[in-house]
Amino acid sequence: MSRPQPPKPAKLVVGLFMQDRQLLKPVVQNLCEQHGLIDIVSPWLAFDFTTYYAKEMGAPLFRRMLAFKNLIAQTDLADIKLHTNNVENKFARQSNRQVNIDPGYMLLERFVLASGKNFTHRIYIGQQIYADLTLIFQKGAFQSLPWTYPDYADESMLVFLGRVRRKYIEDLRQVA
Repeated sequence: MSRPQPPKPAKLVVGLFMQDRQLLKPVVQNLCEQHGLIDIVSPWLAFDFTTYYAKEMGAPLFRRMLAFKNLIAQTDLADIKLHTNNVENKFARQSNRQVNIDPGYMLLERFVLASGKNFTHRIYIGQQIYADLTLIFQKGAFQSLPWTYPDYADESMLVFLGRVRRKYIEDLRQVA
């Protein structure tokens, strides 16, 4: 018989992409007001894996990743996604987003993103939000899955997420 276990807290990781890099500072301020201090920031990462967003947001697009200091409850992901949607709307111009914000969380064994879109591999978590199992950690490294977005499978992203995972391990030791 399996015995229910309390879930571990998770490391909040947020991906941003935008054309106008000057939006970074006010967007990050909005996120920090809700989620606290940032622990780790990626360098600007290439975002040239798709043209899906070009019509709405322009091109070229640039990606930045943020990992927050405070650990979160895994059950908070739907609320966080709704908050980041509000931030996207705050910076929109004429119904077009100027920034796309992808919240997710890191656990020792996986990286999960939140989405408002259902798909075969996504699990409903409430409030019209789904959890997307994006990467799994096996054999000492993150592994992509058939549905992993190409930018999340890119080597520079995996290096950043490995750094976040190492910090998350330190964070777990401090709360234990």
